[in-house]
Amino acid sequence: FGSEWFWYYWRTRKLKPYVEFMEGNYPPGFTYPEFAPMFSAAFFDAAQWADLLTSSGAKYVVLTSKHHEGFTLWGSKYSWNWNAVDVGPRRDLVAELAQAVRSRTSLRFGLYHSLFEWYNPAFLEDAANVFRTNKFPTTKSLPELYEIVNKYRPEILWSDGDAGAPYTYWNSTGFLYWLYTQSPVRETVVTNDRWGSGTICRHGGFYTCADRYSPGHLLDHKWENCMTIDSKSWGYRREARLQDYLSIEELVKTLVETVACGGNLLMNIGPTHDGRIIPIFEERLRQMGQWLRVNGEAIYKTKPWRRQNDTVTPGVWYTSVPGKPVVYATFLSWPKQGLLILGAPHPTAGKTKVNLVGYSAPLDWETFGGQELVVMLPSVSADQLPCQWAWSVKLTNVC
Repeated sequence: FGSEWFWYYWRTRKLKPYVEFMEGNYPPGFTYPEFAPMFSAAFFDAAQWADLLTSSGAKYVVLTSKHHEGFTLWGSKYSWNWNAVDVGPRRDLVAELAQAVRSRTSLRFGLYHSLFEWYNPAFLEDAANVFRTNKFPTTKSLPELYEIVNKYRPEILWSDGDAGAPYTYWNSTGFLYWLYTQSPVRETVVTNDRWGSGTICRHGGFYTCADRYSPGHLLDHKWENCMTIDSKSWGYRREARLQDYLSIEELVKTLVETVACGGNLLMNIGPTHDGRIIPIFEERLRQMGQWLRVNGEAIYKTKPWRRQNDTVTPGVWYTSVPGKPVVYATFLSWPKQGLLILGAPHPTAGKTKVNLVGYSAPLDWETFGGQELVVMLPSVSADQLPCQWAWSVKLTNVC
């Protein structure tokens, strides 16, 4: 209900919807830890998840191993009786998904890990001391990080939740030195930028800068847009309405804009307490995979072009192929007259070729006013188009 920040909003913020929800559905004195036995993961099927992730066209997956409430999805030695092996599912969910992903797919396996925990006594003690003491990182967060790296060998380590404490409190540099020079994943691991106050969007293998970050322009550092299919939450919400979920058109638009500006897209879904991925999340993932099976050449292994979006027609985004004279223009709306007008690319008569990705016949083109490239799109019915939501034109030998 409400948010993955439920405990904090109910206990600390005392927000009215959360307080009323608890008063109307649970007895007086009910505590958040009493939810743990209800987390059953009874229908969690790691193989099914792995197959779905593959069908989505994803190239990597990041599992939330621990969020801010401190409950770990593995049997951590540093989270006694507050983990998925000791209570609730009584299963190592991290191990199950890691094994399924590695045995059934070519995806890279990653883990999200929250540095802080809202109500851990050691953290609260350090916070009361304005982080001049470091009891919590030395006894909890750092041992957990070493534990998940050594045990599950994630190739993406997605840190979060510095709670305003500096990287020196978390000893982030010490841990990252070990991660990149001595750990079992030192040759392959990548990390994000959330390792302490002031590090976000400044230090990291890739930047995240903010949740749902989409700058709309090229950055000089690799970055990631971490966003949610449910526009209001990172978790599963029983009260969510259909309009809360992004449409496949909105998701494709987000992907295309992100890649054109040099970013990766991390698209979040929230599973249920019994381990299911609900149908609307499954549908969106499969739709994204359907689109990528046609247009993947305009996304995978590409790099930003000299222009990120078109100078004349809105909703057109560019990518290019390293080492080849190929540029892709992905357009989000089909032109009413069947003419795609592009202001950024400059064609050369006798050399430039234009193809609609997924459509076999080459396309005719001409220039208008010596500047704009006018592409004649095929006159076909909707069911003859290679895809439904956005389309990519392959431009060969343009400048």
